[in-house]
Amino acid sequence: MTHSTLLHVDGLVKRFGGLLATDHVQLNVVAGEIHALIGPNGAGKTTLLHLISGALAPSAGRINFDGMDVTRMPMHARVGHGLARSYQITSIFERLSVLDNVALAVQAHAGHSLNFWKPARRDTERYAYATEVVERVGLVPKMQRLAGALSHGEQRQLEVGLALATRPKLLLLDEPMAGMGPDESERMVSLLQSLRGEATILLVEHDMNAVFRLADRISVLVYGRVIACGTPDEIRNHPEVRLAYLGDDEAATV
Repeated sequence: MTHSTLLHVDGLVKRFGGLLATDHVQLNVVAGEIHALIGPNGAGKTTLLHLISGALAPSAGRINFDGMDVTRMPMHARVGHGLARSYQITSIFERLSVLDNVALAVQAHAGHSLNFWKPARRDTERYAYATEVVERVGLVPKMQRLAGALSHGEQRQLEVGLALATRPKLLLLDEPMAGMGPDESERMVSLLQSLRGEATILLVEHDMNAVFRLADRISVLVYGRVIACGTPDEIRNHPEVRLAYLGDDEAATV
């Protein structure tokens, strides 16, 4: 892992009327790491991902990504610079195959129209890369299956694949294990572990066992503020975090 900062969030504020969703958030994500963002429901985690991805404009503060000020940059431009959020890259087309879904994501990132199906099908280079991505996310046995026929966990794997198709420098994931059973969660953990060093990951997740297995560093958001940031051991033993979020019983099990 390098020690250069890929993402720097400085004093980020988002207000919805009288509600302060993010309160002068300071966050640094180091290139190559898996960085987890945890906190209770309503803490502002998803809002923060929206701000970083460009889905929402901040009320105040700045976002620096890979040496660029992207605070006012639109989402598609951020994707072009290597900042990807899985479900915001493109929707899953349920009536297309897994491979066709990924190929369309590759095509979109290359800046070509999605309206011409036959030229895209003949584009062997893009389909070759799409096949590599499908293999990367463990869906080769389902490659020709319609995306709508996949299980919930497999669809989440495909969403990660759609993001990987854009060759991201930073991958934003919002609860990738939500709604999964134990086996599906284990497959997702293995997938994300396999991406370590290939893409930097900022992960929002409520599964604390997965978080403590995956994360190099963890930031804790409570009432829109980052109250702690550190290694899993530091967060596990942080008194304010234990009081505000983990609790002594939960902290002892992770």
